[in-house]
Amino acid sequence: MLWYFDAATERLETLKASPPRFDASRLVVEQFEAISRDGTRIPYFLLRSKSARFDGSTPTLLYGYGGFQTPLIPSYAGLTGRLWLEQGNAYVVANLRGGGEFGPQWHQTAQGATKQRTWDDFIAVAEDLIRRKITSPRRLGAVGGSQGGLLVGTAITQRPELFNAAILQVPLFDMVRFTKLGAGASWIGEYGDPTIPEQRKWLEAYSPYQRLVPGKTYPAPFILTSTKDDRVHPAHGRKAAARLAALGQPYLYYENTDGGHSAAANLIEQARRIALEYTYAFRRLVDE
Repeated sequence: MLWYFDAATERLETLKASPPRFDASRLVVEQFEAISRDGTRIPYFLLRSKSARFDGSTPTLLYGYGGFQTPLIPSYAGLTGRLWLEQGNAYVVANLRGGGEFGPQWHQTAQGATKQRTWDDFIAVAEDLIRRKITSPRRLGAVGGSQGGLLVGTAITQRPELFNAAILQVPLFDMVRFTKLGAGASWIGEYGDPTIPEQRKWLEAYSPYQRLVPGKTYPAPFILTSTKDDRVHPAHGRKAAARLAALGQPYLYYENTDGGHSAAANLIEQARRIALEYTYAFRRLVDE
């Protein structure tokens, strides 16, 4: 095994000597708290330029997950830095209930019958960003994948006026039929069972597919899915697009033919997907 550790050490030294993927010296990371609907304080991290103006003009992407006791912890995202932050834009990571940032209780308090708390937390962070004039509805976009795609779907159907962009990556969307699609039946413990009338009632209350209704204007979402996704069935994304089309609402839809739940099978496909996402974000939030 020594050869493995020697190779890893050599690789680490090579990386240390490599030029940085983006210049982080002009950025600052701050932590704030938003007050959710029930009074709970929801922390979030803001990455922004040191010279950002607090006048609501900064294009901002708000990212969240909030499920399955999965914590959002500090990580390196070179592409986000190079393609988004270096351009003077901001990026926000929200630590929502339903995740695992503060242990099992943080997860269990937004699960099943109380899952709406996750969506409330995300909306509260969006409102807090606007209140602090970090950004404005014209410049604010929501982004999330899988459970996070469901999160974005609930955000734009419950409070569409808060956002001007929404990126739904391999999303859950029809929560009334999720158990019949792909691996959905294995998530009953997280969301509930739609075959039980009481539980179906709370799922219907927030299911984005059912909440897309005539008379509302949605922020032209970008829906990405994968034909070979064996975790979240592509029918969720397809149904979202079909429903928006039936309502005469603008949207963008991209379905990669392979790649599973990551919606990309190799670096070329991953690069294409990321390029599409940031091009969309720039056109919706940065370009006039």
